[in-house]
Amino acid sequence: MKKKNTRRATMGTSRLFHIFVILGSAFMILLIIIYWDDVGASHLYLHTPVSPGPKTPHLPPQQKPQASRAPSFLSDIDAFVNQFLEPGTGEPTDPAPADAGNQSEKADERYVPRREWKIHLTPVAAELVERQEQRRRLLREMCANDSVVFPGKNRSFDDIPNKELDHLIVDDRHGIIYCYVPKVACSNWKRIMIVLSERMLQDGVPQRDPLAIPTDLVHNSSMHFTFNKFWKRYSKFARHLMKVKLKKYTKFLFVRDPFVRLISAYRNKFEQRNEDFYRRFAQVMLRRYANQPTPPASVDEAFAVGVRPLFSHFVQYLLDPQTEKDMAFNEHWRQVYRLCHPCQIQYDFVGHLETVEEDAEQLLRQLRVDNVVEFPASQRNLTASSWESDWFSTVPVEARRELYKLYEPDFRLFGYERPESLLNE
Repeated sequence: MKKKNTRRATMGTSRLFHIFVILGSAFMILLIIIYWDDVGASHLYLHTPVSPGPKTPHLPPQQKPQASRAPSFLSDIDAFVNQFLEPGTGEPTDPAPADAGNQSEKADERYVPRREWKIHLTPVAAELVERQEQRRRLLREMCANDSVVFPGKNRSFDDIPNKELDHLIVDDRHGIIYCYVPKVACSNWKRIMIVLSERMLQDGVPQRDPLAIPTDLVHNSSMHFTFNKFWKRYSKFARHLMKVKLKKYTKFLFVRDPFVRLISAYRNKFEQRNEDFYRRFAQVMLRRYANQPTPPASVDEAFAVGVRPLFSHFVQYLLDPQTEKDMAFNEHWRQVYRLCHPCQIQYDFVGHLETVEEDAEQLLRQLRVDNVVEFPASQRNLTASSWESDWFSTVPVEARRELYKLYEPDFRLFGYERPESLLNE
């Protein structure tokens, strides 16, 4: 009886063992299946592009693929920043659709609707092309000329502080970078940039009329995406992304005779009622150079009693070493080389206010957006070069010469002649 019980116990233990072995084996097989499923999925995810690209043919059996090299840090950055570059912002390569409805009624142009490009089959006038080439060539020569000396000329783009890049407006939609220079039609060019970037909507539709954009919005920094905002958005990739866009995008600026620009700035900011400029600058000039120790408290009070700084006071203010010790030059009279960094940025188009209508038409055509927006007609109340002798008549010759030295880089970089009649009296 004991033997039977012992045999039954042994058989029970053996069956239990077999059951455990079977269950353990099944569990191990399940683990293996799950493991290989995960490994296969991981391999698939790691080698599948996020967006499907063109299919690549399999290598022939006799060829062995080369071992891939570890990506460099810069290639990683390039891969990252390319996510922020609009496709097709360079030369338009998309073929025009065959649909006749997308063709222009004119014989000399056709449209690429996806990017709004207008492609002209007739060339730009040869003299305009040559004029642009001369302006760009002069910039390159002056930047390489050791006789043209100014602060920051030889620094690299990486050495330019972020706060000094706030005049470079970026339009990713069309691949454009515009460096705006106050008192050089910058209001109208800012309007153009707002239209192209479609930052302003009217009844849900992008505003297409530049002149319909209110003045307070034109100069509102929130309406423009500038280089100095890149750091906040892109962090450590900001500077590299700037350089990528500078390489790929079309870059332009507009300039004018430096002395005429100063006259225009004075007329606009001190001959008209401007409370901000009166308090920040006019009162300083009146106290320092006009024997007004206690100037009127507001611009209205000053205008009521006929008190305002003269143009000669303005020139004294610009030449006074104390001025830039207190604060940097205001953008309305800051030199163009300090605003736009022409020796660090290779501009594709250099416009002059003196030829603004021709230049604007040529530039918008070069950008292939002349079917999207037109440059507003220039106002007739422009400061003329012929007025220089009248405005500088109250400025001593020595002060004129010092002022020329202060703005000489702008004269030479952008091809403006030295005003001999003003400097040699």
